[in-house]
Amino acid sequence: QVQVVESGGGLVQAGGSLRLSCAVSGSIFSINPIGWYRQTPGKQRELVARINSGGSTNYADSVKDRFTMYRDNAKNTLYLQMNSVKPEDTAVYYCNAHAQAYGLDYWGKGTLVTVSS
Repeated sequence: QVQVVESGGGLVQAGGSLRLSCAVSGSIFSINPIGWYRQTPGKQRELVARINSGGSTNYADSVKDRFTMYRDNAKNTLYLQMNSVKPEDTAVYYCNAHAQAYGLDYWGKGTLVTVSS
């Protein structure tokens, strides 16, 4: 059984900061959190940041230079440091975990970030 649990969402004022966390656990071999996505009502889920096959991180243009993603491998936890947030960053943020040996993806239930103007 795999668990992908996001936390850290909440209400923040524009220009403020927030840090999201994604903890991954489970019995599947070599499953790791690899990316953050976000979704607003009526829109498709969009990429925020993701570790690519080369090991570096790709960011959406809209969050470059404001958001930083990093992973603590010992804890199998992925973080998203959000700085200088804007109202348009308001969304439910989802963590994506990948089990490379099986080619399987897992998702958490999401954490809501609301940025007030």
